[in-house]
Amino acid sequence: MHLVLPFAGPGAGADPQALAGLDLPHLERLLALLTAAAPQDGDAGDELDLSPPHERVLARARGWPLADGLLPLAAAAAAADGVRLPDDPQRGVAWLHPVHWHMGTEQVSLTDPATLDLSEAEAQALFDALHPLAEDEGYTLHRARPTRWYLTHERLARLPCASLDRVVGRNVDPWLNSHPDALRVRRLQAEAQMLWHAHPVNAAREARGLQAINSFWLSGGGPRPATDAARTGRAGAVGGAAGGAATTAPEPELVEHLRAPALAGDLAAWVQAWQRVDALTLAPLLEAARAGQAVTLTLCGERHARSWQRAAGSLSLWQRLRPGARQPARPVLEAL
Repeated sequence: MHLVLPFAGPGAGADPQALAGLDLPHLERLLALLTAAAPQDGDAGDELDLSPPHERVLARARGWPLADGLLPLAAAAAAADGVRLPDDPQRGVAWLHPVHWHMGTEQVSLTDPATLDLSEAEAQALFDALHPLAEDEGYTLHRARPTRWYLTHERLARLPCASLDRVVGRNVDPWLNSHPDALRVRRLQAEAQMLWHAHPVNAAREARGLQAINSFWLSGGGPRPATDAARTGRAGAVGGAAGGAATTAPEPELVEHLRAPALAGDLAAWVQAWQRVDALTLAPLLEAARAGQAVTLTLCGERHARSWQRAAGSLSLWQRLRPGARQPARPVLEAL
């Protein structure tokens, strides 16, 4: 069992007072029981990397090259989403997320698509409007979920894209791509913005007090994975990305309950979510480790990922004599 927890760190500038009540007994017992794994390629990074640490962990587990912004999560997830990709393996694939760009006085920020309450009917109408424009530009467009569509084009195999998890709640400007192959995407994006601006779906949404769908964001692009496991798109996430790895190691399982409060910048809600994860998710992992099962825990922040693991087998005498031993978690989380 290998659990990966994105957004496990509080982020830069977190209020120490808000963190004072963060009590994670099961995590602290796991940190004391498991052994810290040696750092691997992709564990260390920067908060300005296009691909966040949890995506790098998934890519490494699947044997993909760790090219920043070119981790083919979309191609790996397509089958699980019911999307049949073109047979051409040279044709790159990316997620296209219909989003709301909030126009502020000094910057444009991106609203989390998960909060938009976009219905199937609304998504289909917006998709139908954009589809012919995408075809005219040489793209193939597929719709899987209301806020997760797929775009294919050979240029997407080499176009680095910032993860949606990097951009939500932030100014989009630093994440807009200057890559030469981004010009075609920016043109399609501008056409989508003009097309959707006066669309009846958005008029009706605004009349109901909902945010308009006024742009899109690409993520999860890159060269098509070559492994059979990646092509199957076998689910490997709790509320997250899908895909498999042709390896004997357990497939990482994303636990994404910390994502929403972290992206919303709600530290109090993040603390509460962490305590629920500790009680409901890490408690069974601790029991599995104590029962002699092989377990790995990977904590990911904005910059780094760190892993702790334990091979299958019985506990040592020292571990049996100190079942309640704890290692403080807060310094570990703050270092992510």
